[in-house]
Amino acid sequence: MFFRKPVFLYLMALMYVSLGIVHLIKPTLYLAVMPDWLPYKMFLIYVSGVAEMLLGAGLIPVKTRILSAQLIIAMLIVFFFVIHIPQSIDYYQTGNKYFWVTLLRLPIQFLLIAWAWVYTKKP
Repeated sequence: MFFRKPVFLYLMALMYVSLGIVHLIKPTLYLAVMPDWLPYKMFLIYVSGVAEMLLGAGLIPVKTRILSAQLIIAMLIVFFFVIHIPQSIDYYQTGNKYFWVTLLRLPIQFLLIAWAWVYTKKP
């Protein structure tokens, strides 16, 4: 399979570690996508950044790869239902000009889940 090549594993790990670092360095970038009903937004942004860094790094060792990939999938599913869908609905209801971006992002989540799924199986 296409994603089975080692370069894609390292690319995925780098992507999650990098995004996690961005959460810590520029947390205000993520405030706009946080639903209003969530408390402690900055804390949650930092926690999700640390989680992304740990899970991305966890993809590299064979011993932690499957668990990290499974937890990445869980994280993406939670983000899909807690952040991405509500934001799309909100942008639609308020006529936000970036509504189309939120729609574009939804299927990308499925691609990311499929990519992580590849690493949930023993090599």
